[in-house]
Amino acid sequence: MEAHTFFLDLLIILLSARVLAELAVMLQIPAVMGELCAGIVLGPSLLGVLEPNEVLRMLAEIGIILLLFEVGLETDVRRLIEAGNQSLLVAFGGLVVPFGLGYFTASGLFGMPLLESLFIGGTLTATSIGITVRVLADLNRHNAREGQIVIGAAVLDDILGVVLLALLYEFSIGGGINLVNAGKVLLFVSTFFILAPVSARLISKLIRWVDLRRGRPGLIPTTIISLVLLFSWLAHAFGAPEILGGFAAGLALSRRFFLPLGTALHTDQAFADRIERQMTPIIQLFTPIFFVMVGLSLDLSQVDWSSAFIWQFSLLFLLVAIAGKFAGAVLMRESWLLRTVTGLAMVPRGEVGLIFAELGRSGNIFSNDIYAGLIIVIAGTTLLPPLALKWLYARYGARLGD
Repeated sequence: MEAHTFFLDLLIILLSARVLAELAVMLQIPAVMGELCAGIVLGPSLLGVLEPNEVLRMLAEIGIILLLFEVGLETDVRRLIEAGNQSLLVAFGGLVVPFGLGYFTASGLFGMPLLESLFIGGTLTATSIGITVRVLADLNRHNAREGQIVIGAAVLDDILGVVLLALLYEFSIGGGINLVNAGKVLLFVSTFFILAPVSARLISKLIRWVDLRRGRPGLIPTTIISLVLLFSWLAHAFGAPEILGGFAAGLALSRRFFLPLGTALHTDQAFADRIERQMTPIIQLFTPIFFVMVGLSLDLSQVDWSSAFIWQFSLLFLLVAIAGKFAGAVLMRESWLLRTVTGLAMVPRGEVGLIFAELGRSGNIFSNDIYAGLIIVIAGTTLLPPLALKWLYARYGARLGD
């Protein structure tokens, strides 16, 4: 990509995201909806002005990583720990049920082969933690009880989703189920997730020590951005691309480091406030790029809207995708309202679902019709929950308290 083309693309993304986000807020719609719609309008679905490329994907990944870091800074660790059991229920139910329903619906009702059915089930399990967190933040509920349950569940769900993605991809390129290769995948991903929180704690102490003794203007943003880049490179260097089939999927692993880093820095409230003041402008610059890119990746022009099969397939699996994510929330011993909010917040599939679908397409596992149907399912699960959550909070939010 030439420099002048990149500058123009970035200009269009930033301005359209801001304009449509402001318009969404004026219409009392979550701002994230405006940013997602900006991507749909600019992308191949409508105008075709922009298309996803590697440079923009890297900027988008930095945006989602920084968003999770900001959430970590604002997260009450005590509340997050208290929500642990509930989060585990929501995450586990939200993985097993949609995966099982997706697999048996694909194989039983549509007669699809084993690997294709497994990939469809996998696509339905993925929760987009970025969209989930952003919607709750827009509604100022990310620190409420349901927000802490959802954040914990989304992180666990994302971890399980990455493991499942790695296993399915390994099976697809290996020509079948290979337990030895599956064991290698599980060992790598488990090691990464064990080391990430430990290293986050150590690095947070180092940042605080340096800032107290040698702090100069710009130290904190430079350090945090450098860590984003370093950990993204490490995820690549330690084998993620070979396992997951792409640098972007490898970068997804690095996100799991920056939420615990933020929570570690949050233990010193004054220091956390200082970091947040310095990082907020950078986060607000990069984060909209991520949501526009999700919209750009939804190529709705590929859908044959006159096909009866597309409608039957997409609507059935949309119901499966939504119902499956409510399964974990139903298991909680909470009010029906909190369970409904939690289930809705776990529904968005976004970029994680797109990674599954794209791997299935590029690996010749999905036909064009199946891929198009899954794009409709991902679009529906991405765009509908923010509107439903906005309506629920406007009507019943007072009953939830803090």
